[in-house]
Amino acid sequence: MIVCLLVCFAVAAIGSAATLPSIPGWYEGLAKPDFNPPNWLFAPVWTILYAMMAVALWRVINSADGSARRRAVGIFAVQLILNAAWSVIFFGLQSITGGLVIIVLLDIAIFATIAQFGRIDRLAGWLLVPYVIWVSFAALLNLAIFILN
Repeated sequence: MIVCLLVCFAVAAIGSAATLPSIPGWYEGLAKPDFNPPNWLFAPVWTILYAMMAVALWRVINSADGSARRRAVGIFAVQLILNAAWSVIFFGLQSITGGLVIIVLLDIAIFATIAQFGRIDRLAGWLLVPYVIWVSFAALLNLAIFILN
């Protein structure tokens, strides 16, 4: 479990390092939709989601073996890489368009992860549902920022 938490929160740290420097200047200067949440909400939501992702990963690792586990962990790794990439591209590189492309791929990868995890451990799949809802909302937000800017 500790390794799963470390892996997920390492991605959180990468995302945070890419995001925080861009918030006060670049991000604050963007036109945003009315449904944009306050900045303070993102950190607690992401903390909970990364913890849930770690628990889901831990459950799958401990519930499967062989090719099923390799496939599930591989798909999880892809979505985790896309998760970090979105922060680096959207905030770090300040690319709204690039962020939009990555977040659509991220959503697809999360749905694939949920499906794969659910085959192995039903609860593990369900633990990722709030994550895909939040990322889908973030994709809508990214799209709205793209349109407005």
